[in-house]
This record gives sequence, structure tokens and C-alpha cells, in this order.
Amino acid sequence: MSDLPVELRDQLSIDTPELVSLEYPVAGIGSRAIACLIDYTLQGIAGGLIVMVLAFIAMLVPASSAPSGGSVAKSSPSDAWATAIAFLILFLFQWGYFTLFETFWNGRTPGKRLLRLRVMQANGRSIGFLDALTRNLLRVADGIPGFYLVGLIAVFATRRSQRLGDLVAGTIVVHEQKIETPLWDGNGARHLTAGLTRVFPAQMARSSGIPADKVGRLTEADLELIESFSARKLDLPLETSAALAARLAQRMAAKMQTPLPSDVSADTFLDSLASDMRSLGRLAKS
Repeated sequence: MSDLPVELRDQLSIDTPELVSLEYPVAGIGSRAIACLIDYTLQGIAGGLIVMVLAFIAMLVPASSAPSGGSVAKSSPSDAWATAIAFLILFLFQWGYFTLFETFWNGRTPGKRLLRLRVMQANGRSIGFLDALTRNLLRVADGIPGFYLVGLIAVFATRRSQRLGDLVAGTIVVHEQKIETPLWDGNGARHLTAGLTRVFPAQMARSSGIPADKVGRLTEADLELIESFSARKLDLPLETSAALAARLAQRMAAKMQTPLPSDVSADTFLDSLASDMRSLGRLAKS
């Protein structure tokens, strides 16, 4: 039931701390409309059952007796409370259906689950209660003046098919079939720059202590990978950063066919190696 083939849909690409790129096809208006129709149908059925249960309970409660003289019976306070509670339950169910399902079911409602859709934050993280509440409270604005006209215009006008609720909450609806692409292949080269194969010249290495001919086995893609890690390592937990640095250093050492130095950390080794590669690159261009 996807709107377009995967290769023709917009993609949400996320680089994880594990140096894996996750790509999610952005859900279009067709699949979202079908999922919404399913949810509204289930919501209507469940709401009807709630009304029937409340009506049955009301029948079991003794009615207020009519006063003498044939005057019309007045509602008792208990009747008023029962009516208020019934409307409150229906109101909470109406507004809580989408919010609670998306909060506790990892961005899914029954309709979205059937169509393999999910709501997530634009940065790829799972949505929380406030995100789900915000995007669903704004369904009222998206529905103005009827038939979700404002929401449809927003979906067609935005690059990631976001309605007003999504724009305010910072959320996006995607298809579940994520595509995992390693940011490096078995040789250490990133897929995005796999076509860059120029090897650095065998000049004298500097800060890493690795011989120049060994450093010359690395490519521009390897330098880009190290610099990408260095740019984001401060945003990662210390344990995750250290583990990734060790993995990356081992891959670079294997490609250079040289052992890792034992007197420095993997993080320091990568910084020094990147400095050597940049220096050798400048020498190659001169």
C-alpha cells in the first residue's frame, strides 16, 4: 500500500552513533489517509461500545421519582454526575486514542501498524508523550475548514510531508522498512565517497609515528570517516565514543597493516593519523 516505489520516495537519513546510516521512506498522503481511516473506524466502533456500556449502566440506576401533582421529574445530582462522567470518558477517548497509542506503542496506532507506518522525531528518535500530544491536539487546526484541508495543503507543501501538527511537534511519519547502510565497507571506505580512491603519497609521517608508506595506504575516504567521527564524538556518551574510536582505529591499523601503538589511546591515535593524512595530502597537491 505504499504511495510510490521506495526509490521514488523522499528518504529520511539518520547517521547513528554506531556509524550506520538508517534510511526511512517518508510516508505520503495515501498511506497516511488509509491508516487514519482505519483508526477512525476503530475509534468509532470503540466509542459506540463505550456509549452502549454507559447506557446499560444508566438503565441499572434507579430513576428519580416524580413529585406529587403530576409535575415533571427533576434530575437528581447523581444523574448529572453520571452524564458528566460519560462525556468526560468519551472526550478523553476521542483525544487520547492517538496520543496514548503513539506514546506507548512506539509511534504507532493500530492503523499505522497495519500499514507499517510510524511517527518519529525528525532527528530519528522515538516520540514522547508531549510530542504525541502536541501533534494530535493540532488535528483541530489541520481539519479546518473540513476534510483536513489545511493538513492536506501542509503535507503537499512540505518536503517531508508534514501537517501542521508535525511541524509544531517536530515529528515525521515514515514507512517502517528502514534500510541500514554501513558508513564504511570492509576496506574502511565510506559508501558516499567510495569513488575517491586517490592514495596519499609515501612522504615522511609525523605525529602518529606510523611509517609514511603505511599511511599512504589510506584514502581520502578514510580521512573523511575519521573527521566525521571527530566532529561528533563530543556529542556521544564517553563509553560509546571510546568503543567507536577503538573500532575505527583497529580498522585503520588493519588497512595500513601495522599494529596499534600501545602508548596512546585510540582517540589520540586517530587525531594524529588524521593530521598526518592532511599533511601528506597537502604535499601531494604542491
